[in-house]
Amino acid sequence: MKFDTYEVTLEEEGTRISLTVIDTPGFGDGLDNTGCFKQLQDYIEAQFDEVLVEESRIKRNRRYRDHRIHALIYFIAPTGHSLRELDIELIRRLGEYVNILPVVGRADTLTVEELAVFKQNITRDLEYYKLPVYNFCWDDSDSEALEENREIMGLMPFSVVTCDEVLDNEYGSVRVRRYPWGTIEIDDESQCDFALLRYILLNSHIADMINFTEDVLYENYRTRKLEVGGFGEAEDEEENEGAEQEPAASKSQE
Repeated sequence: MKFDTYEVTLEEEGTRISLTVIDTPGFGDGLDNTGCFKQLQDYIEAQFDEVLVEESRIKRNRRYRDHRIHALIYFIAPTGHSLRELDIELIRRLGEYVNILPVVGRADTLTVEELAVFKQNITRDLEYYKLPVYNFCWDDSDSEALEENREIMGLMPFSVVTCDEVLDNEYGSVRVRRYPWGTIEIDDESQCDFALLRYILLNSHIADMINFTEDVLYENYRTRKLEVGGFGEAEDEEENEGAEQEPAASKSQE
């Protein structure tokens, strides 16, 4: 399995967004995918460790960039049945490290009725196995937002269709997927959840996800790490390095 990183800059409703997308081609292709789970977990933990090390420095780097992952879009194969063991194991392992959004990919391979049943089966599995997907209602302090968040929770898992062409019509350019019998407009919310997913990730909920990563996921990880003394030696080394570099400055102050 590889980690392919893409960095793009977008402008969403007048707001400039720097977005980093990490793709993992090869995940789940093997007969034994235990190594894939470990690779993903190690990768996410490494970003947490970078922040933990930076926080423990005596003199922090003002140009430090936070590389923690704030959303994991997990594409579920459109089997039409229920979650596979692969899906259950990944969500169970990574849900305590990252905000997981379950998404049915290639939803156009299912009929409207099949997709509805598939979503119900996935929701049932998520509840039965108590799988930790992102809870849009985690912050219930805003009563108006809570109602919207409950509606969004009711739409999970989201379903998307891939765009393969851009067409021009009287209203402008539209992203579509063309078939012999017609086309699907990707941004039409009655046909798939792509527009909603875009709205969530680039507009309405990205700040909430960042806050949940910072205040809950990272803090839980940080607590566990410090309880076992995971960074005790690193902190001591940094303190020693700082002590070696500071004498001249301390002496001049005297």
